[in-house]
Amino acid sequence: MPAFLRIVLTGLGIFLAQWLILGRITLWGAYPDAVLLFVAWLGVRKGRQWGAVGGFVFGFLMDAVYNTWGLHMLVKTIIGFTLGLFPSSEREGLLILPRQAFLGGLVVALVHQGIFVTLLALQAGARNAFLVTGLWIGSALYTAFVGTLISLFSQR
Repeated sequence: MPAFLRIVLTGLGIFLAQWLILGRITLWGAYPDAVLLFVAWLGVRKGRQWGAVGGFVFGFLMDAVYNTWGLHMLVKTIIGFTLGLFPSSEREGLLILPRQAFLGGLVVALVHQGIFVTLLALQAGARNAFLVTGLWIGSALYTAFVGTLISLFSQR
């Protein structure tokens, strides 16, 4: 199977898992974002063009499902492009350890959720403590935990 098709099918599978399973498993209102982890992996592994296009496409799909038109698309495109800017001499042989997955997932999710919550609050005109504690910090920790689990169970 060609690499492009494998990446697209993997991304669609992760999107479906996010929409059908992970989006419904909330802890105190926080939810993990597996699509963000995939876009981050795509940016780190394949570079800024793949990360930006992947963020745009899968962000668009999330916007269509969650009715947040433009928010997921914008933030995931920025994250994918930004992570793709960091040079790596061994992109293809990149092996992510669980502690790296947790810290990297936490930092990426904190930045992503911070921008997303800010734009969501501006769009809705809302000021609420839950936006910071639940959606920003809680979802970032939950996403980092899911990233750690994925790194534990993934083999190359």
